[in-house]
Amino acid sequence: MSDPFDLSDDEPQPARPNMSPARTPWLDGLNPEQRQAVETTEGPVLVLSGAGTGKTRVLTSRLAHIVVSGRARPWNVLAVTFTNKAAREMRERIATLVGPMAEQLWLGTFHALGVRMLRRHARLVGLESNFTILDTDDQLRLLKQIMETERVDSKRWPAQALMGTIQRWKDRGLTPAQVTAGEAGDFAAGRAVQLYQAYQDRLRALNACDFGDLLLHCLTIFRAPEQLDVLREYQQQFRYILVDEYQDTNIAQYLWLRLLAQKHKNICCVGDDDQSIYSWRGAEVGNILKFDQDFPGATIVRLEANYRSTPAILAAASGLIQHNEDRLGKTLRPGGENRQSGEPVVVRGVWDGEEEARWVVEEIETQNRGGISLNEIAILVRAGFQTREFEERLITTGIPYKVIGGLRFYERQEIRDALAYLRVVVQPADDLAFERIVNVPKRGLGDATLQAVHVLSRSQGVGLVEAARQLVASDEMKPKARSTLAGLLADFDRWRALLSAISHGELAATILDESGYTGMWRNEKTPDAQGRLENLKELSSAMDEFDSMASFLEHVSLVMENDEKTDVERVNIMTLHGAKGLEFDAVFLPGWEEGVFPHQRAMESSGAQGLEEERRLAYVGLTRARLRVFVSYAANRRIYNQWQNNLPSRFVEELPEDMVERRAEKGLFGGVTESAAAWGASWNSGYVTQRQRQQRTEDDFSGASGATSEDAYAPGDRVFHQKFGYGRVQAVDGNKLEIAFDKAGVKKVIDSFISLA
Repeated sequence: MSDPFDLSDDEPQPARPNMSPARTPWLDGLNPEQRQAVETTEGPVLVLSGAGTGKTRVLTSRLAHIVVSGRARPWNVLAVTFTNKAAREMRERIATLVGPMAEQLWLGTFHALGVRMLRRHARLVGLESNFTILDTDDQLRLLKQIMETERVDSKRWPAQALMGTIQRWKDRGLTPAQVTAGEAGDFAAGRAVQLYQAYQDRLRALNACDFGDLLLHCLTIFRAPEQLDVLREYQQQFRYILVDEYQDTNIAQYLWLRLLAQKHKNICCVGDDDQSIYSWRGAEVGNILKFDQDFPGATIVRLEANYRSTPAILAAASGLIQHNEDRLGKTLRPGGENRQSGEPVVVRGVWDGEEEARWVVEEIETQNRGGISLNEIAILVRAGFQTREFEERLITTGIPYKVIGGLRFYERQEIRDALAYLRVVVQPADDLAFERIVNVPKRGLGDATLQAVHVLSRSQGVGLVEAARQLVASDEMKPKARSTLAGLLADFDRWRALLSAISHGELAATILDESGYTGMWRNEKTPDAQGRLENLKELSSAMDEFDSMASFLEHVSLVMENDEKTDVERVNIMTLHGAKGLEFDAVFLPGWEEGVFPHQRAMESSGAQGLEEERRLAYVGLTRARLRVFVSYAANRRIYNQWQNNLPSRFVEELPEDMVERRAEKGLFGGVTESAAAWGASWNSGYVTQRQRQQRTEDDFSGASGATSEDAYAPGDRVFHQKFGYGRVQAVDGNKLEIAFDKAGVKKVIDSFISLA
């Protein structure tokens, strides 16, 4: 059998004329490293492009250099991007350099280029050239049909989970025949591969494929011994290959590129291993780390001159990322005009999440008064649920904002559904709310039943809930539908009776659990399902700040009326993942606490690799900023309706001291103690046990001075706390007091935060 990775051809390459400087405008203004990346056209080249180092200019200049210098015709160049936007912008830039020839380049996303190839050779994988590409909804519906045919219990084995599994296999370039028994897992009693095969068979019968097939089918064609002429044709055609964001490639994309590059080996991959943050969607950082092994003799060019951020920000980011072991290594330095060091990175420790939001918004106002536009200010969070407190504070202060890459907190589907449940509990006559959730999650109430409720509501002039009660009491319904609807109405009555019996947050959690709503998202098994569950828990947490559920719902109604004018400046709020590729004058990075960031789930699921990806995410956050960075952490945070004591993130400890201005409230972790560096080193090396971490928390909450409160406060004293309100001291231990607050319950607080009432 021939080896498709070892294809040789002695065909001479076209002449490469020497171009005078006057005829190479694409080289003007490039720094030495950028120019090396552009002019090193022959052989494999890896361009390690740090944040803000001009990689897009390097890519477009390299393309122009190859085409205009006569090294290749435009159709002999393959240029791959990750987004349609990036492809469009690159083609526009190249057109300004080379003119109409830009249209003849093979330039596009992996999917766009894959489908272009596949339509030419569709019959080799059992398809016609006019095949349909299914979207996610179509894929899910098809999988549900297959699982029903195969008699797979969809409640125990959700179709969404199977779809995710199949997509992961396709991202790794695995056909059903290539999935091993060990990889198959126990889905549907070990039948996942069988279902995968049935799904692929059904797609062929429909003359369709999904997005994962666009490269998987190409790989199948390229690797088939009887079809090597197809691969040879493309290898012959593509004399030069350029790839953007190489650190984000999955295994299927890597295999596709490697196969195409084997003849000429003139492949140039541009990427940054320090910004590989998408493993959860299949990206494999190992692709970029082993580039020189895949292509022996590769030239590695490091772009380290950053034209975006101040020297202080660059030094802080570089100092942080150096704690990662799996990296090729580079150090960002300021490029362009010599600038002053800039303001240090501010690291602020606060008492709790509410205080953090207050401080962030106050600092935003300060920066705005200092001349920074709100459009150039961003709050970057690790998880979507964190946006709520900042949204609330921005609304309270009247500062316009927008959530990039997603909806505002109270506009998200799961939040609207949850609020609809609460609205029906508080106000049974709320027909819109009842209509929204009467069959969410699916309860088997068909269109006929719901139509009957509406008809009776209109004819009797009563609300939908009252009409449903009358219908249940009649003989107009089928037994199953009557039982289901009666059970739902009884649930609402029971929840309504609990309004004054338990806390609002606890009641909300109970409603969402007993209704099956949270269970619906737990079974979803889609990438965003976990985030939706986190948002629901954050909603429950928010409610206890209000006197009643009704007042909370009134507050939400006012929040939803927030001004939506598009012609005003707005603060940007988004996740760290969504911020990659963007830049702002001032960046706020809240929630830098152990368990929040780095995220506990990432570390538990992926261990050391997960921690390193979290650190890369922190690096991405820091390098989004041009002028100012503000990092914050809270000693206490209410997460999922429970107060938690948190240690500062290890990333806080890893920021170089000479580039950081540390601020912390009195008594908070000893004001960030002088032993922070040593503690961080022990923590990162794994020598700190969970008990030692807890002891560190307890020690820090005792304060650094060793002062006591026995003389100042005694059990029985009536006191006031800015956050928790009025309460009575129950116990005194040094400067740490146990206080039973009237509304917040029993808390342990530092004496410096209270006063006698």
